Amino acid sequence: MRRTTATVLMGAVLLAAGTGTAVAHVEVSAEGAVAGTGPVTLAFSAASEAAAGITAMRTQLPDGIDPADVTLAAGPAGWVLTPTAEGFDVGGPALPVGEDAEYAVTVATLPAAATELAFPTVQAYADGTEDAWIEPEVPGGPEPELPAPVLVVAPGAAPPATAVPPTSAPGSPTVAADPTASTPEAAAAAEDRRGSGWPVAVTALAAVAAVAGGLWYRRSRAGR
Repeated sequence: MRRTTATVLMGAVLLAAGTGTAVAHVEVSAEGAVAGTGPVTLAFSAASEAAAGITAMRTQLPDGIDPADVTLAAGPAGWVLTPTAEGFDVGGPALPVGEDAEYAVTVATLPAAATELAFPTVQAYADGTEDAWIEPEVPGGPEPELPAPVLVVAPGAAPPATAVPPTSAPGSPTVAADPTASTPEAAAAAEDRRGSGWPVAVTALAAVAAVAGGLWYRRSRAGR
């Protein structure tokens, strides 16, 4: 009986030891976050599963977020944020053993073209040990043992459609503007010119008729 009990207890200890790392995790959340908007505050939570206190969290930012656009919004007493080449570090005095690290950062603007943002994070302890929560989740693949925290956001508004000027159908004739086409003012002026030409024409016809009549009269007199 004692051997059986010892065996069961040892199995329980081994099972706990084998799953302890998998139980620990880092999570990120941002209530109501929408792609392409900002500023947005991201809340991080890192579970403590070591025999020493957490001292730092080193995070790699997803594409579309610049390290200079991230600031510390809240965190443990004495912790500060330091931008890095690929992301940021948040850390300070070691937390009490077993205490989770709760902190938040503010991002100026979220990427507009992504609705899932991964934040690979390395969790450091006071005794020098680290947990690297950096494994991506592959659709259809096995669940990673140390998954990177992933933020799911709502899709942003679609960009407005760009107006496209109408084009002529293939083979349809193109009608060019008539450079001689008259404006309403030009048409009125032309009409005035045509109207003023009538008296001149009538006068000329009358003069011709008078000359012809005079010639006829002189000829008729000379015939007598």
